[in-house]
Amino acid sequence: MVKMETAELETDLSLFKYDNLEQLPPRYRDLEEDERTKRIEAALEELGDDVVILGHNYQRREIVEHADFIGDSYQLSKEAANADAEYVIFGGVTFMAESADIITDDDQTVILPSMEASCPMAGMAEALQVDSAWAEITDAAPDADIVPITYMNSYADLKAFCASQGGLVCTSSNAHKAFEYAFERGDKVLFLPDKHLGENTAHRLDMEDEIAEWDPWDPEGKDAEEVAESDIILWDGYCQVHERFREDHIAEIREEHPEANVVVHPECRREVVEAADVVGSTSTICETVANADPGETWAIGTEIHLTNHLQRWHPEVNVLPLCGDACMDCNAMRQIDPNYLTWVLEELVAGRERNVIEVAPEEKELAGVALDRMLEI
Repeated sequence: MVKMETAELETDLSLFKYDNLEQLPPRYRDLEEDERTKRIEAALEELGDDVVILGHNYQRREIVEHADFIGDSYQLSKEAANADAEYVIFGGVTFMAESADIITDDDQTVILPSMEASCPMAGMAEALQVDSAWAEITDAAPDADIVPITYMNSYADLKAFCASQGGLVCTSSNAHKAFEYAFERGDKVLFLPDKHLGENTAHRLDMEDEIAEWDPWDPEGKDAEEVAESDIILWDGYCQVHERFREDHIAEIREEHPEANVVVHPECRREVVEAADVVGSTSTICETVANADPGETWAIGTEIHLTNHLQRWHPEVNVLPLCGDACMDCNAMRQIDPNYLTWVLEELVAGRERNVIEVAPEEKELAGVALDRMLEI
């Protein structure tokens, strides 16, 4: 099997999972910002409390400035569930909109402005692919009770799979608790799709010597004996944004700004996490800068739009991108163009629903079980 490129993963999974892929109509493609802003505001005024807009931390300014709530993916889903709005417009990616559909009421409709906003990391662990790997892994360790854990950054069908095998979902903040939950109930953990978060969590639990890596793209590279002997099996997936950061970036920032502190996301490589001053979720990164003293310098190791937001929100703090001009945005998030937001809102005003995200009932129920188990911890 040939490992697919990121762009292929994004496109193929969007088309595979949903048959309601709609492109932006030509009349919306060249809107100027002033006109677009007026039209979005007019649509929101018309829709009133019937709609709530969620803006992920990684979204561009033109999206978050219209958002009712800004934050992490699961945090935003909870905000949607607590809202009375009939329509939830999720300025994020597909798996986030799926999570919102799982936990919101049945009379709430979740809309993703662009169906092409499909997370590459989530696409590195398709359910069919995991089914095949599960058979191989359980064959390699036939006497072991293996508990699968999937990161929140995964599709609903993978969350459902984990629930069916006694596993659960985790966030970057509670991954260590999910591991503890799993080891109380089994002998081994299969963690997917983010190997870096898995490795950092294993290190936090002093289990870094108990790791085997499972590369689903390399049939010849799997070592059954290593799987049988290891307590933690990490799926070979990663975030293209966070894997980009290197230890050299931290050394360079400290050389250029000796007073700088560094905060990074736990999806970064192990050596980057070890070299940073603070490690945490996007919420932790936001709180770290918000609580900084005026004049402090913080270099941010995460998606560039969040760094830009923090620069605007906290002008009293010197906020720097950790890798300078080499820092990148999330390709999937980029698909939520503000012109798409204009389109789906005006279509709602006209009584038409576009790009609805709806998880199949059986998947929804099982994925909900995986989320409920996370809440237990």
